[in-house]
Amino acid sequence: MDGFLFQATILLLAMVIAVPLSARLGFGSVLGYLAAGIVIGPVLGLVGGDATSELQHVAEFGVVMMLFLIGLELEPRALWDMRHRLLGLGGLQIVLTTGAIMLGAMWLGQTWTVALAIGLTLALSSTAIVLQTLNEKGLMQTGGGRSAFSVLLTQDIAVIPMLALLPLLAVPRTVDTVFATVIERAKKAQPPAEAPAHEAAQNFIAGLPGWAATLVTVAAVAAIILAGIYLTRPVFRFIHTARLREMYTALALLIVVGISYLMMLVGLSPALGAFLAGVVLANSEFRHELESDLAPFKGLLLGMFFITVGAGMNFTVLQGAPFLVLGLAAGLIVVKGSILFVLGRIFLLRGRDLWLFTLSLAQAGEFGFVLVAFSNQQSVLPRGLDEVLLLVIALTMLITPLLFLIFDNLARRMADGAPAPEAEADKIDRTGQVIIAGIGRFGQVVNRLVRSSGFDTVVLDNDLAAIQRMRRFGVKGFFGDPTRPDLLHAAGLAQARVLVAALDNPDACVRLVAFARRERPDLHIVARARDRTHVFRLYKAGANDIVRELFDGSLRAGRYVLENVGLSEFEAAEAEKTFYRHDRQSVRELAALWDPNVPTMENAAYIKRARELEAELQTMLLSQIEDGTPAAEARRDD
Repeated sequence: MDGFLFQATILLLAMVIAVPLSARLGFGSVLGYLAAGIVIGPVLGLVGGDATSELQHVAEFGVVMMLFLIGLELEPRALWDMRHRLLGLGGLQIVLTTGAIMLGAMWLGQTWTVALAIGLTLALSSTAIVLQTLNEKGLMQTGGGRSAFSVLLTQDIAVIPMLALLPLLAVPRTVDTVFATVIERAKKAQPPAEAPAHEAAQNFIAGLPGWAATLVTVAAVAAIILAGIYLTRPVFRFIHTARLREMYTALALLIVVGISYLMMLVGLSPALGAFLAGVVLANSEFRHELESDLAPFKGLLLGMFFITVGAGMNFTVLQGAPFLVLGLAAGLIVVKGSILFVLGRIFLLRGRDLWLFTLSLAQAGEFGFVLVAFSNQQSVLPRGLDEVLLLVIALTMLITPLLFLIFDNLARRMADGAPAPEAEADKIDRTGQVIIAGIGRFGQVVNRLVRSSGFDTVVLDNDLAAIQRMRRFGVKGFFGDPTRPDLLHAAGLAQARVLVAALDNPDACVRLVAFARRERPDLHIVARARDRTHVFRLYKAGANDIVRELFDGSLRAGRYVLENVGLSEFEAAEAEKTFYRHDRQSVRELAALWDPNVPTMENAAYIKRARELEAELQTMLLSQIEDGTPAAEARRDD
């Protein structure tokens, strides 16, 4: 226990010192974690032994929780919408990289089964490092970042068939040998009595033939899916009756830890099981509760995982064959990078997006550690090869932050006045009677009202985060610039009955209205305006109904003021209606006098008419109150 606490203290101290320093120097947090692990591990020897191994098992839950949270963000419908990019870009990357590495391993003298296992292991990239770095650098929503995420997601899903396939690559055994091995290991697991039950189960699974291990894999995955569908909601409702916040956190941890234990029991990846559970629970009403409960644990444990990777690097293997290990690591990055570059070109990535996609995924990943251990358990890899593969994986992960620095330099050189990288617009596959351009606070209310009334809407917005928030609540929207003619036509501009222009950018809103009016003179356009000047611009651009974003809310607030200074609710409501009607008429008159080439404060005709209209409004309201409400007059006299 003392050793465990000492090494935990060292790891946390290294994290607190190295990570802020690395981030301040511009290297990112991941490189800081890895470097801290190398310093306290192989360099200074402050950590090591069984205590470090225990800490690494704890830290691996950071990857597990990260995959669980990623799964929560990816409901099955979203996966289906991404199927072309997942199967195309992600699937080709796995197949081509596996094939290239397999051929290279066979050229180095490995059998085809060992070479295939190596190819599958090294084809995967580091989800933890790449997503962490993309988020830190604000690159997730670029074309290259979204493509990289698609490939990483495909790889995470592909781990399932990989784990099912690896047992089939083991050396074939006869039926007698199989049963003899199973019985022998089962007997060894029973005595002594103090041996844990899960070790006996793992020994039993390890002795199964390839086809039986594959069936166990499929059964475990099916159990997780069925439990996520049928058991989680009743359990959450039961926990809700306690009305204790900590019980939600305990249940969230129970789900992750329990699934991890089940997967480890049958020799599978706990991170894979957590990812599957996250996808299954993505449609659950408790998804947001799970996210908020697990997010703090994920960040801390993920950092510890990176430190333990650095601390666990076996540099004695590197010292024994430095040229071989470094050559394999460099060769892996070159091979994967070349394949990624070609695929990026095929899928129309260019410039900085192409280089981001290529350099961010050129490493091996944390799932490689899992596949190597599983391959050893299934007797797929020859003795000694696993140490080399683990070191190659760790070295490429260590180099990844440097590859991002190379990308930063390339991006600065390629900037030369070019526009910043933009995320690729969605493909619009449906039309509706109402097109809503802009889904901020204003557009959301309009969309909810129209949809709830039974009318179809097509939502467009160039804020990807807003579109993703909508999708999480089950409302479909399309990412893209609503002022682009091709996107508007794809959304059904030719057939739509109403266009709602609710963009945050006033200039873009005016351009949208003007284009829509040119294309469809008969289209009814409802536009959101920021202020009165914006109202005039939209009026001249061709909008039918113009709503100032704060006008209705301010008018309602004014009515509340009148109610609390002496008017009745009816009197205040009538005053509100009079003000509204007069303001609409005033805007029409003032729009005819407004000149965009003359500052408003220098437009004498505009100012004169505005003052006249304001005086008319005051006369109307006072007359209305005095003629219709004697009680109000008495209150004013008091």
